[in-house]
Amino acid sequence: MTTIRQHAQDYLAMRRRLGFTLTTFGEKLMSFIDYLEDTGDTVLTTRVALAWATNTPRSTDEVHWSRRLMVVRIFARHLKALEPATEIPPDDALPHHYRRITPHLFTPDELDRLLAATGTLNPPFRARTWHTFLGLLAVSGLRTSEACGLDRTHVDLAGGVLTVRETKFGKSRQVPVHATTVTALRRYAQERDLQRPAPSTAAFLVSTRGTRLDSHNLPRAFVQLLAAAGITAGQGRRRPRLHDLRHTFATTTLLQWYQGGEDVQAKLPLLTTYLGHADPKSTYWYLSGSPELLSLAAARLEHSFGGRP
Repeated sequence: MTTIRQHAQDYLAMRRRLGFTLTTFGEKLMSFIDYLEDTGDTVLTTRVALAWATNTPRSTDEVHWSRRLMVVRIFARHLKALEPATEIPPDDALPHHYRRITPHLFTPDELDRLLAATGTLNPPFRARTWHTFLGLLAVSGLRTSEACGLDRTHVDLAGGVLTVRETKFGKSRQVPVHATTVTALRRYAQERDLQRPAPSTAAFLVSTRGTRLDSHNLPRAFVQLLAAAGITAGQGRRRPRLHDLRHTFATTTLLQWYQGGEDVQAKLPLLTTYLGHADPKSTYWYLSGSPELLSLAAARLEHSFGGRP
């Protein structure tokens, strides 16, 4: 008899063959399957789905619970066709109003302090890797996983172009970088090759063991760097994350366009492509990510109507 675990594994494999990455979704779904097995349940029911979704000792956020339950609901719709006894949790089982968390936007001073803090890491090559890694995220807007996934052949130092393959939406793109970034990447590559003349990985950025950086292991070290740099969360805000370097890049780019009198509406698709977003709607969100951008957008709108209410 096919178990729910096998059904879940088959479901994830099928969707991944269709081009979906399902990294977080897959982790949550298999966590639910583990919970089912721990409780001895052999049928997916609304009761056990709600119990798992709200079983988060470190969080009482109902939106977080709702997103966990959504993972089960999506799988349950698939499983229902295979196992008729399956219950699909109703949409209104938990509050699920949409809320996108406001990112931490790093100031230029904070970025300088963060990069300087990498000097506290040991050994020195680890410090160099983190300095290069954070600098690259800050000036390119790459996702953390994309920077970790860069191979040496993906970094064209002569042409100043990074090739990002198999991104979040299964697409590849080319990311031009400034000459100063190329210089920094070349300096790192030279030091890396001295440290690891016989590499065991094709990765461009490597750990002190010579392995590819693991994006899942980076947040802990980043928290240490934030503390060393004296960067804390604002009142009522979440702690800064690595991903916020991407948010900072996007909002800074839009802000510079506004301040320079650029036609942001016309240029937005360029930023969408550069960041690897699926559509411009995802890029539009950054307008609300920065108070300065909101003020400029409001002023631009007011000007376009001639100051009329």
